[in-house]
Amino acid sequence: MVLTIPGLLSGAQISEFRQALGSVEWIDGKATAGYLSSRTKNNEQVPEGHPVARRLGNLILEELDKNESFISAALPMRVLPPLFNRYSDGGSYGGHIDGAVRPMAGTPLRVRTDLSATLFLADPAEYDGGELVIGEGRDERQVKLPAGHMVLYSGGTVHRVTPVTRGVRLAAFFWVQSMVRDETRRTILFDFDNALQQLGHAGADHDACVRLAGVYHNLLRQWADA
Repeated sequence: MVLTIPGLLSGAQISEFRQALGSVEWIDGKATAGYLSSRTKNNEQVPEGHPVARRLGNLILEELDKNESFISAALPMRVLPPLFNRYSDGGSYGGHIDGAVRPMAGTPLRVRTDLSATLFLADPAEYDGGELVIGEGRDERQVKLPAGHMVLYSGGTVHRVTPVTRGVRLAAFFWVQSMVRDETRRTILFDFDNALQQLGHAGADHDACVRLAGVYHNLLRQWADA
């Protein structure tokens, strides 16, 4: 599943983020790459744990907590604090799969990366290239979203960022451990929840909706790790 979540951040928030990120020192993005990924990773990042990254990351987490689409699709158990990267001057990231487990800095916790997320902080007109390409071959999908929009996809999917040939691509990225680790089951629950919400808004029989909601939550009880 590849899900676009529009308008996670407002225009005012985007301006605040960009102003704050304009004042930090960036480091080589290879600092957080594994051995294979580091061979094809050519970008810059805000150092993990930087005060600005922590503050902005917390703002993103607050918005995620209020976003019904994200909660329904991800069923989050843990969300790693967001990191920030930028691509310019031909910067790119070759095809790779995110590491399956990542440490949560400053804690003994480890997070299983069931889902990957990219939150765009620059509008498409500001740069050429920089598409996030998810999947391979016939399943390949290119994503380049307006500032404030986010894409959520399976952490086990091959993905890459095409070279940025003009301007600067600015984004936040992070990973989610879901209560339901199986992608097929998460998709079933997401579709079920969406259909149930649509029935409720359409004025469907209340008792029938209650019974369907019971089925949804019983499935979640069967499949959730929490």
